Amino acid sequence: MIAFLKGYIEELFPDKALLDVRGVGYRVEISSQTFEQLNPETEVKLLIYHHITDSDQRLFGFYTQDEKELFEKLITVKGVGPKLGLTIVSGLPAGLLIKAIANSDIASLSRVPGIGKKTAERIALELKDKIGEVSATSVSEVQLSNSITEEVISALESLGFKKKEAEQAAVKVLQKDDVRTVPSAIKEALALLNR
Repeated sequence: MIAFLKGYIEELFPDKALLDVRGVGYRVEISSQTFEQLNPETEVKLLIYHHITDSDQRLFGFYTQDEKELFEKLITVKGVGPKLGLTIVSGLPAGLLIKAIANSDIASLSRVPGIGKKTAERIALELKDKIGEVSATSVSEVQLSNSITEEVISALESLGFKKKEAEQAAVKVLQKDDVRTVPSAIKEALALLNR
């Protein structure tokens, strides 16, 4: 089993990275959260989930341990395979996803592409008690992040943007380390949406 890969990013796409590890190329499927942390032609260490079936082997790479642990919990849920698991961790940052599961917030979970209401309910039901084992961001940080996210979404909606695009922009800009206040997040989100 491959636990991690350390090498140079040869090519980078929103859903995968081609990693050169001492002359051997590995195709690693990644989430949008991990994609945001990577730069082409730089050295990186990706934590790997090595998925093996009778007919296939796939590598799923994660920039943080929290994201990898959350992914591994998600794929224990009936009906959630590695591909859907990756889609789910791409849909929400780890802290917000953990909060949504812990609070059985079906509405937030259902907003993630590929998750219907039934799957969201199953995830919340099966993982609610297990989710505390994932060593993610502290609850107060998640709540602070969540309230900032909601304020940014509300501001963008009042400026005429649709709820879905406002949510996506808010989540994306709040993943950056240098964006921590509502005004700076709104400014960054507007720049992103007006490209």
